[in-house]
Amino acid sequence: MKAEPLTLTVSLRGTRSVSGNAQIFRLTGLLDAFSEPAFRKAIGKCIDEGPKHIILDLSKIDFVDSSGLGALVQLVKKAQTEEGSLQVVANARVLQTVKLVRLEKFLSVCDTIDQALENTKN
Repeated sequence: MKAEPLTLTVSLRGTRSVSGNAQIFRLTGLLDAFSEPAFRKAIGKCIDEGPKHIILDLSKIDFVDSSGLGALVQLVKKAQTEEGSLQVVANARVLQTVKLVRLEKFLSVCDTIDQALENTKN
């Protein structure tokens, strides 16, 4: 499982790898109004190309704002339209923001990448 760099913005960086029927994105930095358009476009393109199951590892994200949450919601809907899924691995800071707006069920928040990978097998 080779990780390739994902070009996003100065404040949001990441890698993409494929494991079985899932794409895993490991992101670091800020998922905010500045980085959201590039993030949504890059992940959306990867959903189109497949595999259709997406795992976003946000455990190293420093900050997520309403724009970032909006992008996550749009990407979940896009993955579901393509008969895939999108799951989020979150750290405490991201999880707190997600829970604040009651999106933890909709975003399929997992504790680990392994747990998210198990969910793609069902």
